[in-house]
Order: sequence, then structure tokens, then C-alpha cells
Amino acid sequence: MRTRAAYAFAILLLVAAVLMAFSVGRFPIPAAHVLEAAFARLTGTLSGLDPAVETVLFSVRGPRVLAALLVGSALAAAGAAYQGLFRNPLVSPDILGVSSGAALGAVLGIYLSLDVLTIQAMAFAGGLGAVAAVYLLASRVGGHDPVLVLVLAGVALGALLGAGVSLLKYLADPYNQLPAITFWLLGSLAAVDRSDMQVLALLVVMSLVPLWALRWRINLLSLGDDEARALGVETGRLRLAIVVCATLATASVVSVAGIVGWVGLLIPHVARLLVGPDFRRLLPVSILLGASFMLGVDTVARTLIRTELPLGVLTAALGTPVFVWLLAATRRHWQ
Repeated sequence: MRTRAAYAFAILLLVAAVLMAFSVGRFPIPAAHVLEAAFARLTGTLSGLDPAVETVLFSVRGPRVLAALLVGSALAAAGAAYQGLFRNPLVSPDILGVSSGAALGAVLGIYLSLDVLTIQAMAFAGGLGAVAAVYLLASRVGGHDPVLVLVLAGVALGALLGAGVSLLKYLADPYNQLPAITFWLLGSLAAVDRSDMQVLALLVVMSLVPLWALRWRINLLSLGDDEARALGVETGRLRLAIVVCATLATASVVSVAGIVGWVGLLIPHVARLLVGPDFRRLLPVSILLGASFMLGVDTVARTLIRTELPLGVLTAALGTPVFVWLLAATRRHWQ
């Protein structure tokens, strides 16, 4: 009963977030018109609405709404997977240096004055390269807990990559490159278009489908390596598959949206509060809540004031008090 109520809450929240995102803006559109246009588009009939309304809905707000859904769901799913993999509720997609690697790749592309697609490709390659470097570094350090070594290697490499980003900001042109670098690092969906969506949707689906298929095996990792192996699970291969999928999801959305923190850390905690730690239920609820959260944040970012607010600033402003409340409310589970 509790699980059904949680699913119903998450789905209703997502529907409300989508309606709000399509309705609110400098060109307000009533929710009834949004539903009428969507029904006409799905059935192939004429809606009778002003063509300008349909242009705003499907050409202006549509790609951005889809981008927010993909970014939120990917970051939340990656965060849930990392926390289950490392059995640590403080782990987030940043732990293996994914965000830092993507940031360094994008900042280097901006510093070299490359085109947007190349910058996104460099950000994606930077995120994947950072995880590969962390794995290589951790594999060279033996004789310790492999999970602990992996986390520490990620923290160390993330600090090094952050220093690289700072160096490029110091060397960048203060009038053109530095503002572009700063704006990208703060996170935004303002520049997302249809061509970005095709690639982003493909990469997110490619990363989330394996996680979905492996969700019951991820539960077995919580028993410990010896118990999981006794049940026939190849823990090494399973961990590698989870890391690759979660990293692919994170790097793909970061390359398009920039650095958007807190989603991968906060949303799995909220989902765990609703449905418990079972990854079979935790993953879908995290995906639904992450998509709703990111969509709500993006709607606020583009409508709160006349100038668009950075997503990273809003997620930090909203995520910090909620996370502190969760920390106090669930303190018994942390012991």
C-alpha cells in the first residue's frame, strides 16, 4: 500500500511539474490549452488553438521540458546507483570525478574557442576519462578495501581536475571566455535544442536500461561481497557495469546542462524515505522524483526574475535545507 501511494505521489508530482512547465512563462498558457494541444498532437487532429501557442509549446518549451526530464532522471538514477554500489548515503555522481572531468573538458573547449558540439563532446569525454583514470589509479593501489580506494581515488582526482579548471579560468580572456566558462559551470538548459535532445535521449536510455535490468542484483551488493558471491553474483563485473552506466548517464547530461549538483545526492534520499532501500522500487521512484525536481527548478530558473537564474545555484539553495531536514529526520537510519 505504501509503495503504491509513493508511485502515485511521484507520478502526480511529475504530471503537475510538466503542466506547470508548459503553462508558466513570459507567454502564459492555460493548462487546459496545454492538454488540448497535447491531445491534438497525439491523435493527429487540429486543436483550434492559435498557431503561436503551439509554436511556444512544442518548439520553444518542448525541448527544454524534455531536457529537464532527462537531466533530472539521469542524475537521480546515477546517484541512487552510486549510493547502492558503495553502500554509502553520502555518495553522489561527483564522487568518481565525473562532474570535474566533464567540467575540465568543457572549460578547455571554451578556452580553445571551439564550437558548441565539440565542447559538449569534450565534456562527455572528460567525464568518462576521469572515471577511467580513477579506476586505473585504484587498480594500482592494492591491499585495501577496493571500494574505499575507489572513493579516495575519485576525491583525489576530482581535486586535481578542479585545479585544472581554476587554471584555465585564470588564463582565460576575462571579457569573453571567462564569462562563458563561469556560466557553463553554473548550469543551464537555455541553449538546449532538438539536435541535443536526440543524442541526449539516446545516451540516457542506454545508461538507464541496464541499471533497470540490474536493479535486483544491486540489492545483493548490500549483503557484502562474500554473501553476494555465494549467491552467484560476479561482484567485480557487476560493479564495473553499474559504474559505467551511472557515469554514462552523468557525463551525458553534464555535457549538455553543465554542472548541476545536489540532484544525485538529494533525490535518492527522498525516494528512500518513501519506498525504502530496495533498489527495485528505489530506482523508478528516484527517476520520477528527479525528473519532477529538475523540471520544477528549471521552471523557477526561467520565470522567477527577468534574467534566467543558474540551475546550480537553485539546486544548491533548495537542496541544502531539504538535505539538512532529511539528515535530522532519518538520523536513526544513519547510525
